[in-house]
Amino acid sequence: MLKKYDDHYLKLKLIFERTIELIDTYHPDEIAIEAPFFGKNVQSMLKLGRAQGVAMAAGLSREVPITEYAPKKIKMAITGNGNASKEQVAKMLQSMLGLKTIPKNLDSMDGLAAAVCHFYNEGRIEVGKSYSGWGAFVKQNEDRVKK
Repeated sequence: MLKKYDDHYLKLKLIFERTIELIDTYHPDEIAIEAPFFGKNVQSMLKLGRAQGVAMAAGLSREVPITEYAPKKIKMAITGNGNASKEQVAKMLQSMLGLKTIPKNLDSMDGLAAAVCHFYNEGRIEVGKSYSGWGAFVKQNEDRVKK
């Protein structure tokens, strides 16, 4: 776990390296992630956004297309309810995928939920934002890029 490290930049480096390692090991065709959401704790949002950014950078560096899904869209795809709780999403994934147990940390199910959502939405590009490389990301997000 990353909790044992105090240096936030080291944590980001480790996330990047581990994501590269996973990509190089499993050779995914695509990556699906949960889009950033707005919360009350600005510091938590900033840290999550940075972590998502380095994971996206790792995928883009290996030219793996990335699709983002809004949290409500993921919940809707899994449970049929965009306002479902983490527990409801986890239970539905357990049932759908025949998982014997659910992890204590339900946050770890978020990636699995995004992947299942992406599977259900395959071929429907309009449901998320897809990027095939840095150029595509910049072109689709010109308002987010400083010049």
